[in-house]
Amino acid sequence: MPLPPTDPAPDPDLSPQEVARYSRHLIMPQVGMAGQRRLKAASVLLVGAGGLGSPAGLYLAAAGVGRIGLVDADVVDASNLQRQVLYGTRDLDRPKTASAVDRLRDLNPHVELVAHQTVLDSSNALQILADYDIVVDGSDNFPTRYLVNDACVLLGKPTVYGSIFRFDGQAAVFWAAKGPCYRCLFPEPPPPGLVPSCAEGGVLGVLPGIIGAIQANEAIKLILGAGESLIGRLLLLDALSMRFQDFKLPKDPACPACGERPTLRTLIDYQQFCGIPQAVAPTEDTLEILPAALRARLDRGERLILLDVRDPHELAISQIDGGLLIPLSELAARLAELDPADEIVAYCRTGVRSARAVAMLRQAGFPRVHNLVGGINRWAEEVDGSLPRY
Repeated sequence: MPLPPTDPAPDPDLSPQEVARYSRHLIMPQVGMAGQRRLKAASVLLVGAGGLGSPAGLYLAAAGVGRIGLVDADVVDASNLQRQVLYGTRDLDRPKTASAVDRLRDLNPHVELVAHQTVLDSSNALQILADYDIVVDGSDNFPTRYLVNDACVLLGKPTVYGSIFRFDGQAAVFWAAKGPCYRCLFPEPPPPGLVPSCAEGGVLGVLPGIIGAIQANEAIKLILGAGESLIGRLLLLDALSMRFQDFKLPKDPACPACGERPTLRTLIDYQQFCGIPQAVAPTEDTLEILPAALRARLDRGERLILLDVRDPHELAISQIDGGLLIPLSELAARLAELDPADEIVAYCRTGVRSARAVAMLRQAGFPRVHNLVGGINRWAEEVDGSLPRY
């Protein structure tokens, strides 16, 4: 069965131009005129206009979904262009939602596009999501995934989930009325820093295209009421071996969001729920050091051990002269190579891995350890402009 209509009015008719545009749909018995009219009457919200939202948005617009919303607060960065196919070089530094609307409108002027240039949070999620039939979650962090899930459970809406990392992708459809929700799969978030982001670990550029297209496919099937959806199933892709697997996802009767006795009645503080500390200004007490302060200390000839905790292949991209390479994954086994009496400044690409290194060293009895705020990328931006940022 297709999604129940949010508007009791009949599905809209197609213009002659739309009939010509969607002709390859119209001759399919699973779509036809009735299905294409359902697509035109439907609305889909893309949470995140990045790697997953790009292909999902392109295919949903091309398919003729009548109203597409995009919620994202970021601007286009050069590092996005390796995988975020909604954008081009001319879009650099533009808001993603504005650039995406321009691209999708050019692709299909018959589609209504709504830009939500904002951070989705507990204060606005219910209001924004309420206006759409389906939510396609292309977010890249755990607080937003739990937020989207809980808002959709409270609103009774399906979420088309996708996740990517390096060569691995996941997809599922969560709909509490018909199957499990995201919390049934992941009752608790992982400890902060345990699962690296794509910004830290990387992602194959084509992978979000595959997973995002699968998300668009699942959203279209929900609208049409066609085929077998990923409700109650988790699809896994290993793009390196090009193998798909899927597993059944049972509904958790004890789930606080969608179980037999749900306790979730409203949205919560998801940053706190995921254990992410509030940002604070770097001070000596926080064991952090800014690039300019490090440069000044090095210029004064102070003895500092620069500990590079990135992976070895990252040295070919950029490095700080005099850095000692001990990848984070090897640090615990190589502590004997460091002297607890030395003052150490750890750094990585952006400061995430090195923050974990600092915590590890402090726990191991190294009292004079600092994390380089922003990592080597911020060092390149503020101190050494000859180094590339990545």
